[in-house]
Amino acid sequence: MKHRGRHRRHRRGTALRAVLTGTALALTAAATLISTSQAQVTERPGALKPLTSPADTGRLRLREQLVPGRTLDRLSSAMGRPVGVDTVLDSADRTLGEGAGCSDTDRASLPVTPSPTRAYCWDPSDTADDTDWRPASVTASGDADDDGVWGAHRVVLGGWTHSTHDGPSAERGLARVAFVNADDPDRLAYRWVLLVVPVDGGRDYRGLGSGISSMVWYQDKLLVSARRGSATALYVYDLDRIQRTTVDTPAIGRVRDGWSADGYQYVMPAVGTYRFTGGHCSSSGPPCPGALALDRSTAPDSLVAAEWTTPGSDRPARLWRYAFSTAPGHEGLLATNAAGQVDAMEEYRTRVTGIRGVLSYRRAGAERPSWYVGRLPGSQDGHGGLLRQDTRGAKAAECGADETHRCWADSPGSLSYWQETGEVWSLSGRMLFALPLAQLDRSLD
Repeated sequence: MKHRGRHRRHRRGTALRAVLTGTALALTAAATLISTSQAQVTERPGALKPLTSPADTGRLRLREQLVPGRTLDRLSSAMGRPVGVDTVLDSADRTLGEGAGCSDTDRASLPVTPSPTRAYCWDPSDTADDTDWRPASVTASGDADDDGVWGAHRVVLGGWTHSTHDGPSAERGLARVAFVNADDPDRLAYRWVLLVVPVDGGRDYRGLGSGISSMVWYQDKLLVSARRGSATALYVYDLDRIQRTTVDTPAIGRVRDGWSADGYQYVMPAVGTYRFTGGHCSSSGPPCPGALALDRSTAPDSLVAAEWTTPGSDRPARLWRYAFSTAPGHEGLLATNAAGQVDAMEEYRTRVTGIRGVLSYRRAGAERPSWYVGRLPGSQDGHGGLLRQDTRGAKAAECGADETHRCWADSPGSLSYWQETGEVWSLSGRMLFALPLAQLDRSLD
């Protein structure tokens, strides 16, 4: 494959492939926040229900639309040669604080059971009370390649979205990605890259302008779930097409003296989209994707997704997966038919609501993958729950003598499984954390 060959040439040995492990954190502050009112709510969603009728599966069909190569080349020609992930990481200008040094409020948002083995808080300049930026999703080089290394580094990507479209701020409605250098687990540093969309045939670009809920880094592509109202799309970005800006102004796009991005040094232009052929998302039509993840336990590798439904509602959510392409020249993209359409490999209905994180993985000896879902509480306040489901039943983590199931993160984010280290990465409020999948399974067993 073209991508694999190029990727291998970027690698500079394996000296940096140290396993990212750390000392378990003393997170007792989080345990004290599980309240009696939270303990009164317990979900028993039961087994997943397979959906096989054409009426159901047809609603999941996507159409691929790639940005013409001449458009991307015109933008690169005007802005200068694209840079890679290594260049962005080498210019990292912010650091993540280690869990023990983070505020009590931030640490209290972390899961109680299972508890993280490592946790970090973002630079205070990015989490000030007056900012409308919120972390929403995480993926990593553990998704991108099976050895967990990209170029010369181990990398975590954190997707943030601007939570309002109101006000005079130039940042309203934008989306950005933190490129985190994770080589040293004791010092994680990062740099922002703004997500943009080429316009006018590559003569300009605009901000993404949609809230992002999740993303997956696979090979050299980043797939981002974006939504504005009932309009949803999976935007595709190329990690080898990051562009430098040349002017520091609040504007986004081409300006008189060069290229600007509201003060960000780097932008990443979209190279394609996937949209539902059935139109906007609704309860009777295509789903509104709320979470994405990569599953390397299937053949071929697959993209899994979960539908967003209101926490505590009586409307079931859908879980489904698409196959990634194995065709030459289509690296990192979904498998399409001759008409450029993408059909789901499988689909299920679950009674879990408020899903913010999804993961699918086939454990040793299992016939089919299990589905892990992290959800918000029905009250949309406090810690959420974590469950593992399959077609036979469901299990939820429990914590405390009252056997509450609200043991997962407060304001949970997406889930990303780093197969080479066996870790699951996720977000809780303004914290980034990791824990072994084996530990997560023990809490569910």
